[in-house]
Amino acid sequence: MPDATKPKTVAAYLAALPEDRRKVMKRLRTCIKRGLPKGFKEVISYGMPGWVVPHSLYPAGYHCDPSLPLPFMSMASQKGHVGVYHMGLYADPLLMAWFMDAWKQSTPAKLDMGKSCIRLKKLDAIPYELFETLATKWTPDDWIARYEAAFG
Repeated sequence: MPDATKPKTVAAYLAALPEDRRKVMKRLRTCIKRGLPKGFKEVISYGMPGWVVPHSLYPAGYHCDPSLPLPFMSMASQKGHVGVYHMGLYADPLLMAWFMDAWKQSTPAKLDMGKSCIRLKKLDAIPYELFETLATKWTPDDWIARYEAAFG
């Protein structure tokens, strides 16, 4: 049974946020969308705004649930932070090294991240342009190739 409390669209997700979080999330969304190469599709995935490789480009879908498109990036307003998730950071050590170096050059905020989650706790120190640049790094075909190399 679907959860009626979960937003069905990115606009509904953003509208439900407190103003300070909405402002940050809208700006992140704008930067990521501006950077993403053609082919990715914006969706609500796992209850948060995200960008996926649609089934029209990758019919196999996500290995955990092939009925879902292949996830790539997403963002969420969490209890103590805003999270940005980029699957490629986990999949490519060179991309991770680039991102960590670029982070140091972009903001005085300490980098707080898990494998693919970047936790943004200082909302006034978010390097928005860095997330736009990160989004440009891979096309859907690049992500599919790396994904298949890891999970294929």
